Amino acid sequence: MSEQPKVRTTEGVVQGRRRQGHAVFRGIPYAQPPVGALRFAAPAPPHRWEGTRQAAEFGPVVPLSLPIDVPPQGTDWLTLNVGTPDPGAAGLPVLVWIPVGGYLAAASSDPMYDPAALAEAGIVVVTINCRVGAEGFAFLDDAPPNRGFLDQIAALEWVQRNIAAFGGDPGRVTVGGLSAGAGSVAALLTMKSARGLFRRAIAHSVPGLYSTPALARQVTAAFADRLGAAAPTAEALRDIDPWHLAAELTSFNAGLHAYRESWGRLTEAGTALCPVVDGEVLPETPWPALTGARASGIELLVGHARDEFRYFSVVSGRYGTFTEEDAHAALELLAPQPGGERAYRAAFPQAGPEELVETVYSDALFRMPSQKLAEANAAAGGTSYLFELCWVAPALGGILGACHSLDLPLAFGTLDSPVGTQLIGEEPVPEAVALSREFQEAWVRFVTTGDAGWHAHRPGGHLTRVLDAESKTLPYPEQASRQIWEGHFPAPFDHA
Repeated sequence: MSEQPKVRTTEGVVQGRRRQGHAVFRGIPYAQPPVGALRFAAPAPPHRWEGTRQAAEFGPVVPLSLPIDVPPQGTDWLTLNVGTPDPGAAGLPVLVWIPVGGYLAAASSDPMYDPAALAEAGIVVVTINCRVGAEGFAFLDDAPPNRGFLDQIAALEWVQRNIAAFGGDPGRVTVGGLSAGAGSVAALLTMKSARGLFRRAIAHSVPGLYSTPALARQVTAAFADRLGAAAPTAEALRDIDPWHLAAELTSFNAGLHAYRESWGRLTEAGTALCPVVDGEVLPETPWPALTGARASGIELLVGHARDEFRYFSVVSGRYGTFTEEDAHAALELLAPQPGGERAYRAAFPQAGPEELVETVYSDALFRMPSQKLAEANAAAGGTSYLFELCWVAPALGGILGACHSLDLPLAFGTLDSPVGTQLIGEEPVPEAVALSREFQEAWVRFVTTGDAGWHAHRPGGHLTRVLDAESKTLPYPEQASRQIWEGHFPAPFDHA
């Protein structure tokens, strides 16, 4: 039996495991555990160690604010994992994946992110854990804001220091994510402290979830009051068990509609504590920063699914129940104003309440932020490759459509993961296998060369790779929505 692979990092030696033709190293700390005096603080550099550290197991999952039962684990949350074709190689392209969902969960151990297929194609894959929920994004008077983003930067700094020892090229790093992970990527594009840490970016289903400081302060104060804390401060929250704090945020999020009159659009986002445009860590939202040349464009692969909102309406039990009253409320709250409701009804004259709700939610939460990021990056001198996933998930008789997160098991080649089987089925149909191969080839080509394999997005052309059973490069399919949103950037949530 061959000896297990060892790598010397700047903090010490790690020993991983050989697996399916590549090597994996798991649970490597890139910062100290953010507990005790370090709780709600910026990430502190990791401790060095003597001897060899075993890197065979994933690090503990960060406290999740989701309505699922995850037992509390250890506190060494700020860890990452490396899958490499060959630790002895040199100059391999690197993908750093940020597995954040809703700014509420970050579990790099999810089998959906298994690096095997990408490593086989010659990519070094890094997946990271970072703080989310209250630990990462509560806006506290005595703590740095956007700590989850600061964690991501610390992980990218670790990659710059160490990835060459795993066979990777620190000059060819692509950072990627889906949903809140893609929102993180978009934010990193504008953050001075992230400059030079990556060369390219992949962003699937970019959300426009950012708050103004005024609203974030009000929301955090309401959450602290719910907890019985003396004040919305790190000092007041520090002694509350992290998993209890996460569970309380889950309950708080479930009741957001009660605050609609005060907090407006935020109450439709599903998460009360999201990134804050604080002027320092995050100076402004990505779209105006890029368009106004206050951030530089890069090579960007960005896109969304056609039926983004369908997954949420089905899972919540609301699919098929939306009324005219629901459509009016959604259009008033989420469509660009003034005149947004009138514009949507004119653009989609045959649409009933269900289609109008689904369209405006999909547009406001994911489709338009993604499309506009492609435009803004191109305006900033970058090269944007835009895609839309239109292939219908076979699950539940196709009711989910081309839904949110369907693209991830396809792109990672993890069709047999829990999410993959949930959406695609236990036995993937040949169409799924072929589409997965196409997604992977696009990712590998982009991470390696900066070219996704289809025409880049250009002003006036809006060419888009439409991924389906028979994929084609076409003008952007959601032109009606794009025209409604012309001149409107996704704005930070603010008081209603």
